[in-house]
Amino acid sequence: MVKELSKMTNKELWELFPIILSEHDTMWKENYLNEKVFLEGIIGQENIVRMNHYGSTSVLNLIAKPTVDILIEIKDGTDISRFISNMNSNGYIYSKQPNNPAPYLMFMKGYTPKGFQGQVFHIHVRYSGDWGELYFRDYLLAHKDIADKYGKLKLQLKKDYEHDRDGYTYAKSDFIKKHTELAREEFKNKYTPRV
Repeated sequence: MVKELSKMTNKELWELFPIILSEHDTMWKENYLNEKVFLEGIIGQENIVRMNHYGSTSVLNLIAKPTVDILIEIKDGTDISRFISNMNSNGYIYSKQPNNPAPYLMFMKGYTPKGFQGQVFHIHVRYSGDWGELYFRDYLLAHKDIADKYGKLKLQLKKDYEHDRDGYTYAKSDFIKKHTELAREEFKNKYTPRV
């Protein structure tokens, strides 16, 4: 009998879903665009302020975990309970994020009790804001040398953290923070919500 994902420990999950790094795949952009249309249908355009593909799969020629990260910024007043229900009923796994400010919601797709299946998506949902992830993406797109350094860092960290997703993420945090701050200086207020 296969154990349900919700019943697995982090150690079991990290063994089942190790850090995998792949060369850039041009299908990631197409997969994002297709998923975007699907998500707009589930969520409703009236609830969406902005949707973005970010993370390493959004940066041409950058080595990446083959996971398409999508940031959906929703309008104030969006019915969160209904949002979660709609996502769950359309194949997304809801992952509670108690350490992040509400309404930070995360949904995943492509994870099964037998391992990865199909394109993996991480859907991050927040209210409209000036989010660092978008600045970091833009900085990597504008500075190929920094993107190359980031790729080398990830390859090195994979050796140490292949079965420790939290450790892998934490070990990248100083690099990401430094270059996000530089991006905020270079692209001043690019993502500040317009009122």
